[in-house]
Amino acid sequence: MVPELSNGITVDCMRAITVREPGGPDVLEWTETEDPAPGRGEVLIDVAASAVNRADLLQRQGLYPPPKGASEIIGLECSGTIAALGEGVTGWNVGDEVCALLAGGGYAEKVVVPAPQLLPVPRGVDVVTAASLPEVACTVWSNVVMDGRLKLGETFLVHGGAGGIGTHAIQVAKALGATVAVTAGSDERLKKCAELGADITVNYKTQDFVAEVGKADVVLDNMGASYLPRNIDVLAPDGRLVIIGMQGGVKGELPIGKLLAKRASVMAAGLRGRSVESKGAIVAQVREHLWPLIESGAVKPIVGQVVPMSNAAEAHRLLDGGDVFGKVVLKRER
Repeated sequence: MVPELSNGITVDCMRAITVREPGGPDVLEWTETEDPAPGRGEVLIDVAASAVNRADLLQRQGLYPPPKGASEIIGLECSGTIAALGEGVTGWNVGDEVCALLAGGGYAEKVVVPAPQLLPVPRGVDVVTAASLPEVACTVWSNVVMDGRLKLGETFLVHGGAGGIGTHAIQVAKALGATVAVTAGSDERLKKCAELGADITVNYKTQDFVAEVGKADVVLDNMGASYLPRNIDVLAPDGRLVIIGMQGGVKGELPIGKLLAKRASVMAAGLRGRSVESKGAIVAQVREHLWPLIESGAVKPIVGQVVPMSNAAEAHRLLDGGDVFGKVVLKRER
């Protein structure tokens, strides 16, 4: 639809999910909003699909505003087709199938993204499924490989192994030759983690991961404060703890003595607020090193549910319910 303003000027519009007010899933509405336009160094994507991340749930509740200058529309990743190129963009063509890491704007029919944050849809992956990849791929590669320095023969522990990050991290760590340990909340979910390659599975409701895992060289943690003491306990000498979430709280006591004795490191890292240059560097490494693993089948995108984009409220309820294995994808209806 192309509405006409009172002054006679027409404005191109698209549909997108907007937030009526901070609150539960029902505040998400499929409405009309102005089309974005690519600036210098940017690309306009005709969106095929987006995917739901826990950060989206926080933004819906008013707890995680977008970075300055980013779209107010929720959505940290998408896939689709390049519709237009901004000035100065090279290496891409209109019509290319791509997926992209976003600072916002994914729950929409169109989105603008800086060109360095683009990835080609991997060979063998359909364009809708590809929407599930950018956020998990860049999060896992930057935190586990670039910062965590996971190496062949080391032990890797990921909490929340049945989620989008966890299911991807299991496969990446196995492809790198690590022993993989995971935590999850049911034996059924742990069985699926084992099918992806997990060597040690821990039901966090009935088992102590420190006792079950022993020592881990790299820990990828989405819980934060509630797991901090035990994460330090499970670290091997020279171990690295990388915290990427706060589901278990934001304040904890850090046992410095144990860190010193183990020569251990604690890192905390976010992806959304990084500069375009920083994100671009991560995307370049993902394309060079991780995309071949996906195209060979060594690492597979895990999609648990596909929901129409206009029904994003249901997608949020599914993710919040904790029963989905892998990612929840929002498919745009044509």
